[in-house]
Amino acid sequence: MRVRWVATTPAGAPRPRRAQPRPYLGPPSYPAPPRWGFPHLTWRWPTAVPGTPTGAQAPAQRLRMIARNATTVLWTLAVLATIAAIGEFWRYALLVDSRDSALRPGVVGTSDALVLSFSLLTFVLALFAFAVTLWWLFVARSAAAEDSGLEPPRPAWQVVLGTLVPGPNLVLAGSILAELEHAALRRPADVRPRPSRLVFGWWAAWVGNGVLLALTVVWRMRDGVQADADGVVLSGLTDLAAATVAGLTALIVRRITRLVAPLDDAEVRMLRVVRVSGAPAVGRRPRPRTAAR
Repeated sequence: MRVRWVATTPAGAPRPRRAQPRPYLGPPSYPAPPRWGFPHLTWRWPTAVPGTPTGAQAPAQRLRMIARNATTVLWTLAVLATIAAIGEFWRYALLVDSRDSALRPGVVGTSDALVLSFSLLTFVLALFAFAVTLWWLFVARSAAAEDSGLEPPRPAWQVVLGTLVPGPNLVLAGSILAELEHAALRRPADVRPRPSRLVFGWWAAWVGNGVLLALTVVWRMRDGVQADADGVVLSGLTDLAAATVAGLTALIVRRITRLVAPLDDAEVRMLRVVRVSGAPAVGRRPRPRTAAR
């Protein structure tokens, strides 16, 4: 047996009145110029509203921010390492010149100050650049995995060991970077990664820098004038290799960031109002004399 329910208004309940539309009285007017307004800024994409809870940034958005900072640090490191290499080669030239004549104390002091200061700056900035680049690597892996819908090929602990442990990092760092490039290019997961020439060049420079660094440390332990001179040359070559690695790393960071997150903040043209054409004239009421400026 079917039952039909019908809802009715109970007796005695007042019916809601319809709101009567108010007549249009024209645009709002103020007895004095209002004190509120928009900030003097160009138009920009909305990011967050002040006073409202903001969620975590997307991996692609964080990747662009970290890549911009990492690229700046890496290029600065390349410049400092190049200057340190020039200082080492200058010291070697002074060592060769000192075999036949005495050197002036001012020249020797300037050379020592140049080598010590820029070598120290290069070492400190290299640690900072390594940390920022490693941070970028993890964020890039997350962004690439989110874009492709696949899990990263390696767990995080293997990435940490493959980049921090001396010796194995010379072999595993290139493989980790090749896998990241493979995911950034959106290639199938069942296809073996094939590194590009840029990644191959970075890998070769990375291995060469590690070998030169180890050779320089071992050679510095030897005694003798010739060993000291050879150590200066090896230090200069190590600095040049470090500058090469830093420059190639900056190029790789920029390339993979553009592949994973195509929107680059440096290439977005900021929108701004140049002129307004065809707008109706707005009538202004005369400003009262008693109004405060």
